[in-house]
Amino acid sequence: MSHCDPIADMLTRIRNAVSVEKPTVNIRASRVCEGVARVLKEQGYINDYDRINAGSHDELRIHLKYGPLGEKVIRHIQRYSKNSCREYCKVSDLPRIMGGLGITIVSTNMGVITDRECRQRNVGGEPLCIVY
Repeated sequence: MSHCDPIADMLTRIRNAVSVEKPTVNIRASRVCEGVARVLKEQGYINDYDRINAGSHDELRIHLKYGPLGEKVIRHIQRYSKNSCREYCKVSDLPRIMGGLGITIVSTNMGVITDRECRQRNVGGEPLCIVY
């Protein structure tokens, strides 16, 4: 398990679980990972998430979402700004994913929010990942 970049670890676990159509996936809990899970739930990419106690540390159990015929709701999820090369964007420079059909999850001084909320509130930040 990666201790260097918990967000990349979270996204990889979600990507792998979606590829084999698992209903849930467990991830080591952190505030940023919980913020990303909250945004994914608000935007309709996952059903729900729970914080559970797994002995020495807490974990997030993410309940993945699929369509009525088993289609994947999360088709692409990718890390944007990495620990080794952090990128910070002004609100005008935030990437638009698929012309607004996807989302960019951004860490700001107002918390973890989507790129649409950043444009509404006129704040920039560090783009964590893109999802569509």
